[in-house]
This record gives sequence, structure tokens and C-alpha cells, in this order.
Amino acid sequence: MRNLFERALTAAGLHIVEGNKIWEAFREFEQAILLTIDDNDNEEKAKQVQRIRALFHRQLSVPLVDLRSTLMDCKLWEGEQGNVNDIDSDFDGIPTNVITSYQKAIEMYNARKQYEDQLSDTDASDADKLQQFMNYLKFEESSGDPARVQILYERAVAEFPISSDLWLAYTTYLDRTLKVPNVLKSVYSRATRNCTWVGELWVRYLLSLERIHASEEELSAVFEQSLQNAFPSFKEYLDLFLTRVDGLRRRMSIVGAKEDGLDYALIRETFQRAVEYLSPQLVSCDDLLHLHKYWARLEANLGKDMVAARGVWESLLKKSGSLLEVWQSYIAMEIEMGHINEARFIYKRCYSKRFPGTGSEDICRSWLQFEREYGTLDDLDLAVKKVTPRLQELKIFKAQQESKMDMMLSSKKDGSVSTNTPQKRKMAKTSSDKQPPAKRKKDTAPKCMEASDVDQNKATGNANDTTLDKGEVATSLRTADSTATNEQAVGNSKSMESKPKFYNDQCTAFISNISLEANEKHLQRFFSDCGGVTAIRLLRDKFTGKSRGLAYVDFSDEGHLATAIAKNRQKLLGKKLSIARSDPKQSQKRSTTGGSSSKGRGQEAQFKSDHSRLVESSEGTVEERRGSTVKLMGKNTFAAPRAVARPLGWSKKEAKIDGETEIPKSNDEFRKMLLKK
Repeated sequence: MRNLFERALTAAGLHIVEGNKIWEAFREFEQAILLTIDDNDNEEKAKQVQRIRALFHRQLSVPLVDLRSTLMDCKLWEGEQGNVNDIDSDFDGIPTNVITSYQKAIEMYNARKQYEDQLSDTDASDADKLQQFMNYLKFEESSGDPARVQILYERAVAEFPISSDLWLAYTTYLDRTLKVPNVLKSVYSRATRNCTWVGELWVRYLLSLERIHASEEELSAVFEQSLQNAFPSFKEYLDLFLTRVDGLRRRMSIVGAKEDGLDYALIRETFQRAVEYLSPQLVSCDDLLHLHKYWARLEANLGKDMVAARGVWESLLKKSGSLLEVWQSYIAMEIEMGHINEARFIYKRCYSKRFPGTGSEDICRSWLQFEREYGTLDDLDLAVKKVTPRLQELKIFKAQQESKMDMMLSSKKDGSVSTNTPQKRKMAKTSSDKQPPAKRKKDTAPKCMEASDVDQNKATGNANDTTLDKGEVATSLRTADSTATNEQAVGNSKSMESKPKFYNDQCTAFISNISLEANEKHLQRFFSDCGGVTAIRLLRDKFTGKSRGLAYVDFSDEGHLATAIAKNRQKLLGKKLSIARSDPKQSQKRSTTGGSSSKGRGQEAQFKSDHSRLVESSEGTVEERRGSTVKLMGKNTFAAPRAVARPLGWSKKEAKIDGETEIPKSNDEFRKMLLKK
């Protein structure tokens, strides 16, 4: 029972407000034992009296609430034991050393009373109370008593168990000051249990276990447990993997590590898991490069396996071969290991590749510098022979790009941006204002459009033999559904021409099946290894502002666009992207033939066009699946354009037998006829 009370005093005996309850309970327990001792057993009775007196003196040296009443209780108890003292005097009968400790405790209590009063304010908000705890902790840490600081931290985490800042501060203090293994394990276990989403706490937990020389089994268990949690960023997962590798490397460097069951295979396995875990989620290129660089160095130095080290770089080149930094790091490793011929071979592989920015020129100049420092004269001559035409080619390409940009800027200033879209098909001129006898809608009074002589001659031919492509079918359907006059169509066509184009470059990729959680930054990182990204347009809902899972990405040239399209079906945030070349020509053709289209019709047509191209790229077009082009014959002539088929409303079945003039049907009647069929 005494051991239990001593543990309670260690845990909460320094609590300024509540600690005196434990001291009083301890004294009452010892006094009850005193009453059970036989009066004749003077020796045992004297020992018990000394225990109670020592408890009084210990409590009087601790800054607690109502410490003066404890002093009075001590004097009364001494009087009961036959020690005469003056009740009116505070310190009569009290040893001098106890008086000194009591006065110091009173001073300490007075210095902390303002903080305790603030914490006892029930009207304070949680944020204010947490800040008061932090101020109080700062004061206690400046006093330099680790036990009191730990007690105050325990009070704080009891009130705010999911405050990550509080747990981080607590564990940092313990690692820096106490360094008691049992205390550290207990605190870190509670911290990670209450704040599982804080990756830094798990990293510190692993480092703390390594400091106290925990077993490999315990370290592995904590690491596996940390990977089961959901962290807000993939950077925290990377930190966990690197911390695990760091610990294994340090422990393997110690003599006799293999006797503890440690082997380099553990490091290789951890790296492989890290690459599989993080690569699909697109951590930053710098982090991914650092991971592979660290892995390759350990394979060469600690694992003594250069083949495996080169394999690390080759696997990264398959994923991010367009990044100059990857090639440079690969070359730097070979040079560091003294493998000059291998480094030269890598230069020969990459000097002709196209890298973003000035990367192509940089790698060429780097090869020349390498041969000056490490190669022979023949090696230098060979490098100059290969690099010189390449630099000249890059110089010409750069000049062409600058000229192209200057032309685009000048055309924008003049207000005449050049386009590659075909001219819009003009509608036939109206030759008569004669109204057809068919009933019209109430709000519309359009004039009947009659075909020109050429159109009429074509219409007299057999429409069943006409072969139509998909664009003409779509045009005829829109034409059949339109009730606008020729003047309205021309006006709408002009308004469509005046609308700003959604595309201004032919090097554009259309991406679908994007995760709704993805934003422009995710797409930027996804295409960072391709290079040449000039603009990213993520389509959003105009009412909610949320992503529609579709985007257009502009590239500076065809090479970068081809590299981006090659990443089709790769994952972003867990979803496989569909990537294809955008087709502005087809979208503009569709938008101009739509007549009186609503606002944004051009953009919708572009989306439909690009989306259909994505489907066709994986499944084949309708014509390819059926064998060849589609010929609309017989009763399918209703879908033919007006310039080729008979006038709208023509029906042989309803033609007059007596040779009277046949009356064409109105658009409403024509729709009903289609529905019946």
C-alpha cells in the first residue's frame, strides 16, 4: 500500500490544486496503522510516528493550496504525541530545515497562483485555456524542475488529448530532458493513439525507440502500425520510410549487427515498398529523386552491389526519363564510384534527348566538361563531334520558337489571331419570301428557305445512292431541327465567330476520368516529367465550382504532347487517366453548324469531340467496327443534308395521285413523322 501511495505522489503529488488530497490520504493511512500497534511495542510505535512526521515535513516543502492549514495540522499532531508547542506561534516546535522548505514552497505557490487562477476560470474558451497551459508550461520549463513540468504536461493532455501541438511539445521535452525509457514509451504510445494522423509523432516515436536501444521486433511493429494510418500528405509517408531506412543503416553499421538478425535485405525491401507505395501517388519529383539517390548509394556502399545500384536508376528512368536531374544523378554516382566509362556511356544515351527549358544544352555542355576532366583527347574529340551539331540544332529550334512567339504576340496585339479552323459552311440564299401553307408556331414566323438551282438539281437525283460521313449526318440533323430563317442563321454564325475560342494551340491534350479531389497542382506534378506544360484548364461546374473530372493541358510543342499522351492509363490519386490529343478543328466545325446555339456550345462540342476520340482510341470507331464507311440508303434518307436529299417534308406515299402539286411538311409535322417511324 505504501508503494501504491508513493507512485500516486510521483504522478500527481505536485498538482498544486489537487495534490494535497493524496498527501492527506497517505497520512490517514499511516495514522490508522499507528492505532493498530500495541502500546507495549514502543519500538514499532516510534517508527510509525516517525513515518507520519516525515510525511508532514515532505508535504510542507511542496507548493500546494492551503499549505498553512497543513502546518497547523502538523502542530496539533505533534501536541498529541506529547511535544509541547505554542499554538499561537506558526513555527514553534517545527525544525528549522522544515521551516525553510515551507517558506520556499509558499514563494513558489505565489509565483504560480496567477496561472492556476486562469486555468480555474470556467468561462474561458478551449483555445484560451490551451494557450494558458502553454504559457504555464513555458514558465515551468524556465524554472528547471522536470518533475513539475511533466506533471503540468499530464494535466494539459488530460484536458486536450487530441492537441497535436501539445503532444509534440511534450515528447520533445521528454527526449531532450528526461530520456527515461519507460516514460518515453508510455507517452509516445498515448500520443500516437490520440493523434494517429500526425506523421511527425510516428517519426519521433521510431527515433526515440532507437535511442533507448529497443529491439528490432518492437521497431518493426511500430513502423507497420504507422503505415496503417491516413496522413494528410504523402510527404509524411516518405518521412516514415526514410526514418526506417536511416535506423536500419545506423544499426547495421554497428559491429555485430548481423548477430541481431539485421541484414541489408531489410533495407532493400523497405525501399521497394516505399517506391511501390509512393510512386502512384505522385510525390514531388525532388522527393522521388532523393529516395532513389539514397537507395542507389546504399546499394553501392552498404550492399556492395553495383548492378543493383544501376538497376535503381534504370527503373526510375523508365518512369521519369524526361527529367534532366535523374540523368545527372545517375552520372554523378558513376563518377563518384570511379566508373568513368559507364558515365560516358550514360552521356551518349541522353545527350540527344529533349529536356525542358535549357536542359538539352546543359547536358551537352556537361558532357564536354566531363571529357575535359576525365577523358582522353580522342574522347573529347568524339564528344565535340557529337555535341556540336546537336547544339546547333537546339539553337535553330530555339530561334524558331522565339519567332513563333513573336508572331503570336503581334497577331494578338492586332486583334487578328490566326486560326487553322476551316471556314464555316454558308447557308443557301433565300430566293423567295413565300410562306408555306403548313401551320407555324405561335411565336415564330420564319420564311421558307428554298434551295438554289444547284441544290435543286442535286435533290432530283437518287438520294438512296448518297454516301454520307458522320459530319454531314450531324449537320443534317441539326438543320432538320432548326426553325430559324436565313437571316437569323447568318447572325448567329457571326456571333459564334465573335466568341472567344477555348483553344489557341494545336498542342493540347484532353484528360478525362480525373479524380474529383485533384486540382491544377496535381496535374502539374503529374506532367512534370513530360515538361513543356504551358497551361492547365480544369473544367468545373459553373454552379458549385467543383471539378467535373475533365481538363485540357497545353504543351509547348509536339514532342512534349507525345510524351504526355504516352502516360495514358497511368494513375493520379488512385484513378487511371484517359489522355488523348484534343481536336479543336472538329469542335469548331460542330459549334458553327449548330445554328442558334446557347452560350458555351463551342466548349461542349469540343468536350464531346474529345471524349468520343478517347473512346474511339481504345475501342475503334463505328465505321471500323462495321468494316468500312456507312452508306445511308432507302428510308435513311431523312438524315441527309438538304443540299443532297429531297426537301424537308417530302413523302412519296403522300404524293397526289392526280398529279397535283405536292405540299412539303412543316418542321413540327416532320418531327411527328420521325417519332412514328
